Amino acid sequence: MDMLWSGWGDPAEAAPLPAPVTGLLRDLLGVRPGAAAPVALEELSVPDSPLTAAAHRALAKAVGGEPYVRTDAEARIRHTRGKSTPDLLRIRGGDLTDLPAAVVLPAGHDEVLAVLRACAAHDLALVPFGGGTSVVGGLAPEHGASGPRPFVALDLRRMDRLLALDPVSRTATLQPGLRAPHAEALLAEHGFTLGHFPQSYEWATIGGFAAARSSGQASAGYGRFDEMVLGLTLATPEGTLETGRAPRSAAGPDLRQLVLGSEGAFGVITAVTVRLRPLPRTRLYEGWRFASFEEGTNALRRLAQDGPRPTVLRLSDETETLVGLAQPDAIGASFAEASAGCQAIAGFEGTAEDVAHRRERAAAVLRECGGTPLGEEPGERWAHGRYSAPYLRDALLDVGAFAETLETAAFWSRVPDLYAAVRDALTAALTEAGTPPLVMCHISHVYENGASLYFTVVSAQGKDPVAHWAPAKRAAGEAILAAGGTISHHHGVGTDHRDAYVREAGPLGVEALRAVKRRLDPAGLLNPGVLLPQDPPPGA
Repeated sequence: MDMLWSGWGDPAEAAPLPAPVTGLLRDLLGVRPGAAAPVALEELSVPDSPLTAAAHRALAKAVGGEPYVRTDAEARIRHTRGKSTPDLLRIRGGDLTDLPAAVVLPAGHDEVLAVLRACAAHDLALVPFGGGTSVVGGLAPEHGASGPRPFVALDLRRMDRLLALDPVSRTATLQPGLRAPHAEALLAEHGFTLGHFPQSYEWATIGGFAAARSSGQASAGYGRFDEMVLGLTLATPEGTLETGRAPRSAAGPDLRQLVLGSEGAFGVITAVTVRLRPLPRTRLYEGWRFASFEEGTNALRRLAQDGPRPTVLRLSDETETLVGLAQPDAIGASFAEASAGCQAIAGFEGTAEDVAHRRERAAAVLRECGGTPLGEEPGERWAHGRYSAPYLRDALLDVGAFAETLETAAFWSRVPDLYAAVRDALTAALTEAGTPPLVMCHISHVYENGASLYFTVVSAQGKDPVAHWAPAKRAAGEAILAAGGTISHHHGVGTDHRDAYVREAGPLGVEALRAVKRRLDPAGLLNPGVLLPQDPPPGA
């Protein structure tokens, strides 16, 4: 099944906002009904594909026939941009300026190499496409100085197999087009799990996880996806790059790190070897309440640094707790039930003995840090609704509200100032623009040395919502860099964060990465302008 073309996920899962939420939006933020409904797909005016007949033949030969090169309107629309709020606002309004010339569906590594050769021969750019869940402009290539360059969306859905599984080493090799639920089902047949469950879990793919350095909601126990990756195969216009032949190595710099987070700018990931964990026999999630975000943050730090570390560990600030966004499937059920403070979720997975032991020890730490236990009901409700938030965003857009997210991370000592700086920057920028926002935040990924901060912003849309949001996003980026945070913890760079990433990496770092891109992709075919600025024309 394809994702909703003008929103998130399965259309059958979409639901209107509860009445208390629409009342809150009206009374607190001045949101008024009247947002334009998405243009119907069949009503979109889709220009003919600029793909030449010769290019079409070359691509079809590369992937085994005409059925795997699609130039019909619907296929091209469904591969236009990702799922950020600006992306959705543009496509809902009928803006097709980033429409691919064709959608190409290879079946394996050799076919990907053949597609790259065909693109080079016919001057076509190429954008790898997994689940289409990018929220940072990672699927819309930038136009060069000479104008729009036709590009193909390389849809990897046919590359969806479990290639190998080593139960002794507890490793598996997966193709990049495997969607996460399918990957988990295949591994579960052998008694294993990846333990990677980001909010995009139902739609995102293995290749996308690696390309964007994804982090899942159980990262406290299982780690980030980049920590799970033991090896990668990359198809580039200049050939194949194989990385990772042992669990650890001192044989020079780790080339996996060039591929992880590369977002399709250096090549197309065609296989990923990952470490596995045994399927947990017991899962238990519980809620805790803290008097303040500061108090809760200190408790999370204690567990992250000194243990015992839960499998899932997250903390919502006062505003997110009050609104109910900590449990998206139940948001707005009863604001009166929400008491002051911040809600934390602690989840434990493993054997029954391990879960009981870690839960008891963690509870002692949380109590010592001021936490009040709320029992299992809040935790289980969070687990049930953990993938609901993107649907809520669509419902907010439908009633004329603007809703977007951004995230960052920093060392523990910088987290309080970073939290305040980003919250204040967003509030000031949107208030100045005439749409005072509701800014919410949670910590959802913790490490011994620091943590992530994930912000959700809701306001009225303004006359031009995309232009309205841009200054606030820039202000938040400036605040992140000034406060010592990273411009992205797990969403990636894309085009939205690219300029801030250039500043974060520094001139020499960027030039080193551009040198890598020039060697692997000398014609600049791959995802132009994503991750890195495009090279100037030769001789410039």
